[in-house]
Amino acid sequence: MSLLIKGGRILDPSRGLELIGDLLLEEGVVRGLEKRIDVSHQTRVINAEGLVVCPGFIDIHCHLREPGDEHKETIATGTAAAARGGFTTVCAMPNTRPAIDSVDMVVFALGKAREEGLVRVLPIGCVTKGRDGKELTNMEELAQAGAIAFSDDGSPVANDGLMHQALIGVADLGLPIINHCEDLGISAGGVMNEGELATSLDLKGWPASAEETMIARDLALAEATGGPLHLAHVSTAGSVELVRRAKERGISITAEATPHHLTITEEWAKPKQGYQHPYDTNAKVNPPLRSQQDVDALVQALAEGVIDCIATDHAPHTSADKDCTFEEAAFGISGLETSLGSVLSLVHNGHLDMVTLVERLTSGPARVLNRPDLCPATLRLGSPADVTIFDPSTEWVVDAEKLVSKGKNTPLAGTTLKGRVVATILAGHIAYEDEVVKVG
Repeated sequence: MSLLIKGGRILDPSRGLELIGDLLLEEGVVRGLEKRIDVSHQTRVINAEGLVVCPGFIDIHCHLREPGDEHKETIATGTAAAARGGFTTVCAMPNTRPAIDSVDMVVFALGKAREEGLVRVLPIGCVTKGRDGKELTNMEELAQAGAIAFSDDGSPVANDGLMHQALIGVADLGLPIINHCEDLGISAGGVMNEGELATSLDLKGWPASAEETMIARDLALAEATGGPLHLAHVSTAGSVELVRRAKERGISITAEATPHHLTITEEWAKPKQGYQHPYDTNAKVNPPLRSQQDVDALVQALAEGVIDCIATDHAPHTSADKDCTFEEAAFGISGLETSLGSVLSLVHNGHLDMVTLVERLTSGPARVLNRPDLCPATLRLGSPADVTIFDPSTEWVVDAEKLVSKGKNTPLAGTTLKGRVVATILAGHIAYEDEVVKVG
């Protein structure tokens, strides 16, 4: 099918390109990129006037829950949510049951995605068998099978020797270790950011040092081994400074921040009208939402490139997982569908320009993974036709029950966001289109 996207604001942040014009997609690739393209009546036309047209978003950190927790999410529902959020590629974390620690599990994830996925799914393999931190997986075999990176996700690789070996092991593969940066001895059962709010709610605090201590260790090991290291969901001002100084020393590291850590604070855990508990458990996330000072530091680091990309850490849960006490509630926010509207606030309030924001959602994550063949993040003649179209000005109210993800767990329910995806195109085929799209 030929598809002409007409009159849009075309952004290619990898080349600093911005053009008001037309984009022609044919046979899964970009065939035309000009101010005006005339086509036959058989070509489908999307009127993108007033809309932003850019490479498809890439999410390098999400949870699709399949296999093992299909009541929370499946590859089918998770990729449907991803398509609505503008993502053409998502990287699935390995904390499934069983974990993605074998070739068979990598093959399962890839096969299931081909059969039922609406967008491209790239599995992340485990660093250690069963994510138990005792024995390394065969990362070379996992990579050959299709694993795009390695992580034990919410189970940090706590053993220094194992982490050292893992970083040596991936140095030749060129694929990153993605570590969950938490010193469990310091966090010690904490459930929200350590501070006055936690004290007032009588909840155990989670110190920033739990994250920063692990980051400092990982940076030292990355420097010693030369292995590529990616830091998941950085959340504190202290972590930002550690990353900044490490990059200045030339250490091979990258870092991500989530939409929620970039835009909301621990204050969102305060109770809302109609809640039976003195807090909102939908705001319980790992690492916890931090202070405004931390948010400001993260946003500045994102603008400067100290933080390389935005990753959702989409973590869907059932209502039962959240309809309980804060201590009992599961960690996580369902974020694929609200990601763009959240981070566009950084453009609307003047903290980021549009090209930089799009870069952090596209070519930024592609660079982290070092696999441009699997993660198209540019728009040029002959490039894969992975495209996202969004309206940066449309306002909409988040209705959790209307999310297509099985996870309705978002603290943003009832919040008005500005900016919404209107179409997501994978390899030239429409994976999602909003009713706003005008077809000629």
